[in-house]
Amino acid sequence: MGLGLQIAYLGFAGSNDAEREAGVELVRLERLAKDIANCHLTVEAYRDPSGQRIFDARLDLITREFDLLPVASTTDADLSIAIHHAFDNAVGLLKQRFMSSPAR
Repeated sequence: MGLGLQIAYLGFAGSNDAEREAGVELVRLERLAKDIANCHLTVEAYRDPSGQRIFDARLDLITREFDLLPVASTTDADLSIAIHHAFDNAVGLLKQRFMSSPAR
C-alpha cells in the first residue's frame, strides 16, 4: 500500500505545478517511509512586509500507529522550492528517526 498524501492550500487556489512537485517528492519520501501511512502537506501563501509573495510549506507525517510526526516548515518565494525543502526536512526526520531506533 502506498503512502497517502493530502494537500491543503491557504491563501491561494493551488496549482498543477504544486501538485506535480508534491507527487515527485512523495515518491522520494516513500523510500524511507516504511512505517508512515499518510502525509499532510499544507502550503500557505502570504505577502511579506515588502509585498513579495512568500510560500510556507509544512508537512505532518502520520505513522501506521496513528502517531503524528510534525516536520519543520520551510519558506521561500518559489512554491516548488518551498515544497522541495519541506520534503527534505521530512527525509531528514525519517533518517534521524531510523538511526535512533533500536536494531530490528
